[in-house]
Amino acid sequence: MAGQGKPGEFEIIERYFAPLAKRTEGAFGLQDDAALFQPKPGYDLVLTKDAIVAGVHFLPTDPYDLVAQKLMRVNVSDLAAKGAEPRAYLLALAWPDGIGEKDIALFAAGLQKDQDIYGLELLGGDTVKTPGPATFSLTAIGDVPQGRMIRRAGAKPGDAVYVTGTLGDAALGLKLARGEIELSSIAERRGLIQRYRLPQPRVSVGTGLRGIASAALDVSDGLGADLLHLCTASGLRARISQSALPLSAAARKLLKQDETLWSAVLSGGDDYEIVFAAPGEAGVKLELLGGTTGVPITRIGYMEEGEPAVLLEDLSGKTAPLAEGGYRHF
Repeated sequence: MAGQGKPGEFEIIERYFAPLAKRTEGAFGLQDDAALFQPKPGYDLVLTKDAIVAGVHFLPTDPYDLVAQKLMRVNVSDLAAKGAEPRAYLLALAWPDGIGEKDIALFAAGLQKDQDIYGLELLGGDTVKTPGPATFSLTAIGDVPQGRMIRRAGAKPGDAVYVTGTLGDAALGLKLARGEIELSSIAERRGLIQRYRLPQPRVSVGTGLRGIASAALDVSDGLGADLLHLCTASGLRARISQSALPLSAAARKLLKQDETLWSAVLSGGDDYEIVFAAPGEAGVKLELLGGTTGVPITRIGYMEEGEPAVLLEDLSGKTAPLAEGGYRHF
């Protein structure tokens, strides 16, 4: 053992991460330099990768099991928006100086919990130390029936624009966690903060959108920014209505207290809902999908010919381009 009884890199891998790979033969118990992954016949592989950094994507004080789950879920959310089912993942973990074994164990426990929820397993990766903030990256692998992945491109003029769940909860939750705003209800406060810390990938909705949605992506950087990505890829513009945006009761309460918080709903990140376009006649199918999955699906506007943009009809009835907003790293 390295460091006077403290576990070294390989002991940490063997103790905490090899158990996460025990069900997949191609992971070889993390004893090899690479893994072997065999896709199912008749299916396409879908791959995505996201990284999260302390102080940027999660609070340095957040429990490490929730950090691990957020890392997993932001990637699973990408797969969900493509109509794919999660199968496996790879990790790259850069631990800050002074990290304790207890936190590493907690992180591994969070991964195990979400492996059980979403049905995927670790194939391998790397773990290192860093003098900077904790930085974690995950590559998620999913599959989708051949030719059925839902892309950003593909929306048609006249398609309706829909979004799952509710918007703005995570951005408002972050403001609450930072003490920037207040909410009298402790339960509602905790609920919004939990939406920031622990996204809910819409996997069941995503697989149900195969053959229905013409274009889709998840809302990670904010509704305005991500819907604009869909518009740009599809060569169209979107018209949406502010009054149609789905909100939680807690979000409505905060907006009633302070209307400037609408920016969190329109441009705040970390919702990890799916925004998508679908033909108007798909309404009945989507209503059924929302009922069977228990996830609300709300129509918020439509696609039309025009330069890529998101036009917002505000609460006063005025229409103007929605500022792209959203989180940008550079």
